[in-house]
Amino acid sequence: MLILGIDTSCDDTSAAVLEDRKILSNIVSSQIQFHSKYGGIVPEIASRKHIEWITDVTEKALNEAHISLKDIDLVAVCHGPGLIGSLLVGLCFAKALSFASKKPIIGVNHLEAHIQAVFLEGKYPEFPFLSLVVSGGHTSLYRVEDFGRYRELGRSRDDAAGEAYDKIAKMLGLSYPGGPLIDALAKEGDPEKYRLPKPFLHGSFDFSFSGLKTAIKVLLKNLNIQEGNPPEDFKKDLAASFQSVIVEVLIEKIRLALKEEKLNRVVITGGVAANSELRRRAMDLEKDGFEVYLPSKALCTDNAAMIAVAGFHKFQRGERSDFFLNARAYLPL
Repeated sequence: MLILGIDTSCDDTSAAVLEDRKILSNIVSSQIQFHSKYGGIVPEIASRKHIEWITDVTEKALNEAHISLKDIDLVAVCHGPGLIGSLLVGLCFAKALSFASKKPIIGVNHLEAHIQAVFLEGKYPEFPFLSLVVSGGHTSLYRVEDFGRYRELGRSRDDAAGEAYDKIAKMLGLSYPGGPLIDALAKEGDPEKYRLPKPFLHGSFDFSFSGLKTAIKVLLKNLNIQEGNPPEDFKKDLAASFQSVIVEVLIEKIRLALKEEKLNRVVITGGVAANSELRRRAMDLEKDGFEVYLPSKALCTDNAAMIAVAGFHKFQRGERSDFFLNARAYLPL
């Protein structure tokens, strides 16, 4: 079965072609250069760039897969959650392709797609398993019973982990996106240099990272360091200290949830799952006897291949969408 996947949920324009679970193409066009000077994503700019690029990106995906639209068996498109203007571009384009080609269309939840990205790899888990989706917009723990069967165990009450990375990066005078830059700086810093509070939220699998932003603001003020222009050594040590706290909370929550749910398998996915320290610390769970599954870094960040594989599994279960399918900025899993 050939599936065309389309994702315009945020600032990346992406199209992919899958043959069942095999990736034939996965084109991702990034808008970072247009948003970095603003320190974050500007929704209006994102929407307009999607409109400009969606046709070319889809044509590249089809060409790289050496097929044409008439060969496609299914169009899978992300319809939420995400930026509503961005979502509408991909959704309207996918509906037009479905209508013109008389191929079925299916809407995919972005969070479900992140979880299912692991099934594009050669090694993937048996059900049931625990999944941590950790990105710029979400930090959530799920018990995954089967395709389409999810139970949320915890979520971020305020800033998601990736959002916290971007906000701290701005305070350190780093450009957007801040996650990879903090990750690189942290490798040269001392994680024990600054004692930051650990926002663990005892008795819950929820997350809360907004307090770290406040703690670092206070630290900068107490040290008389100008926000946005700190010394280089300070940036390295603070990046290491901040990242150490974030990763420690994520790993501890995973460990507790695995024990609570009596599971021995965990999938860690989403943009922040590309973080080198999180990937390193996740391997510590294997020493405790747990199975850890991490998609390749390219499949952790937003991409249309994960939309396509989730759509493929929904279609196999007999699910279908129609042209009343709408975009949803908020779409719980």
